[in-house]
This record gives sequence, C-alpha cells and structure tokens, in this order.
Amino acid sequence: MGTLLIILGVLFLALVILIPLIEKYAPKGEPRDISKLSRFVFPLLALLIVLQMIRYYFF
Repeated sequence: MGTLLIILGVLFLALVILIPLIEKYAPKGEPRDISKLSRFVFPLLALLIVLQMIRYYFF
C-alpha cells in the first residue's frame, strides 16, 4: 500500500510541475494545423472500436 501511495504522490507532483512548464514553453499551434489533425479523430476512434470488438470476440 505504501508503494502505491508513493507512486501516486510522484505522479501528482509531476503533473503539478510539468503541466505549467509544458503550457509555458510549448509552441503555439495555428488553428489551421489543429483542424488538419481534428479530421482524423473520428476515423481513428471508429478504427479503435472495431479493433477492440475483434479482440473481444476472437482473442
């Protein structure tokens, strides 16, 4: 139980420290770039669902 609490504490501290640093130093994306990526989200989600169904029924 102690190991789990240590792992959770380290992950929490990493989030508290890393998220602000990433937001501060990350390059700003252009809306054009984001729209290019967003059109792939739903097809990839559909592919993931199909692959999970195949894995569930056949393996």
